[in-house]
Parts: sequence; C-alpha cells; structure tokens
Amino acid sequence: MAETERKFNRVPTHVAIIMDGNGRWAQQRGWVRVRGHHAGTENIRRILECCAEYGVKVLTLYAFSTENWSRPSEEVQGLMGILEMMLKREVKELHKNGVQLRHIGRLDGIAPNLQQQVREAIELTRNNTRITLNVAFNYGGRAELVDAVRRIVADGVKPEQVDETLISRYLYTAGTPDPDLFIRTAGEMRVSNFLIWQGAYAEYYCTPVFWPDFDRRELLSAFEAYDQRERKFGKTREQVAAEAARPAPAVSRA
Repeated sequence: MAETERKFNRVPTHVAIIMDGNGRWAQQRGWVRVRGHHAGTENIRRILECCAEYGVKVLTLYAFSTENWSRPSEEVQGLMGILEMMLKREVKELHKNGVQLRHIGRLDGIAPNLQQQVREAIELTRNNTRITLNVAFNYGGRAELVDAVRRIVADGVKPEQVDETLISRYLYTAGTPDPDLFIRTAGEMRVSNFLIWQGAYAEYYCTPVFWPDFDRRELLSAFEAYDQRERKFGKTREQVAAEAARPAPAVSRA
C-alpha cells in the first residue's frame, strides 16, 4: 500500500513528542550540536502537516526543558536563536494553514523581545482550528504542577474542592485533551519530566531514530502501533471486555 494511502481504524487525537537526538545526529556527522537543532526544527513542518492530514487535533512538542538551561551557554543561545528564527519565519505560514500556536511552560528567563514574539504569535493564531501546536519551551512537568498548586492556593480554593478535574484546569494545557500517543525519538526510554500529569494513560512509542530523521514514514509507523493497542486506562483486560460486551442503554424516544 502506498504511503499516502495508509488507513487506520483509530488515530490519536493528541500526539506528544520528545524530539530527542538532534545533538547526536549532528555529532555523528562531525558538526556542532546546534546544527542538529536547526535540522530538527526543519523537521517540525513535515510532522505537523502529516498529523493534520491524518486528523490529529493537538501536537505537543518538547522543545526546551527547564533543565536545559544547564547545557553549554552556546547551545542554549543557539536554541533561543532557533525559536526566534522560527517565530519570524514560520508564524504567518502556520496561521495561513489553520494552525493554532500555543506555548506551554514559563516565559520568565526568556529575553523580553522573544517573550513578546511568543505572545504575538499566540494572539495571531488563537482562532485557528485545523490543529493546535503546543510548543513546550522552558517547560518542566514538575514546574507545571508547582505553578498549578500556587494558582489554586492564590485563588483561595478550599481543599475539599480540589480534584483531578480542577487540577487539570490549572495546568498549562488547560482545555486540551490529554495525549493519546507519546513518542520519544533517539532510543531513550525516559519521560524526562514531560507531561507527567497529562501522560498518565498515554500509549508510549519509542524509536531509535534521531529526531531530524523521524519522517512521515516513521510517524505513520507510530500511528500503526497505536492503532493496534488496546487502551485500558487502568482497567484490566477483563473489565475492558465486560464493558465492551455490555448492551447499550435503551434510548427513550418519547
């Protein structure tokens, strides 16, 4: 079957990706690590388009973690420059293609002019509905939970009012469905502080392929693996089977 004709019974609504391996991809070629990050950025466009084509509604990309500040200063500055370049070069095209751009993470620590560019991009694309692109930049799952708890306390919420639904409303991803498929490239088998609340029941897919080489074919292989899995959400196989066999409730036609 041709690549463009692949069909799936079920496609994830929300795909989250740890774009790992950029630096190693560059080093294998004798290049500086930042060149790998540039290549990885170029790859975002084709993966985003493929997701939109197959009906994915949300794509969340782990671009820069709160821990990444400890990397060599030249690499950190290179990553900041890449974000600035992407915003200047890509936002109008993203807007034209119906992409809603969102930032998840903290803006503090980022240069004021770059913060402003992020806000302007979000405002420009806020009403687009084809697909939402969440860029996790200066993001950490634990930091997200700390920020959520601080806002809950600041709002004077009573302890008995706190439940999972309320906490979700205070996360950076408020209003977004939890990820169905969680992809990590470059062979690592860690969550790395990414969407640690939202990914509780996501299906995980790890591949040895470095992010710059993770193309359409690789993404569709991840979709195929997802399509073949039985999602349980903490239930046993027997519980899932019993629920599937349970007759549908009668519908009143009065």
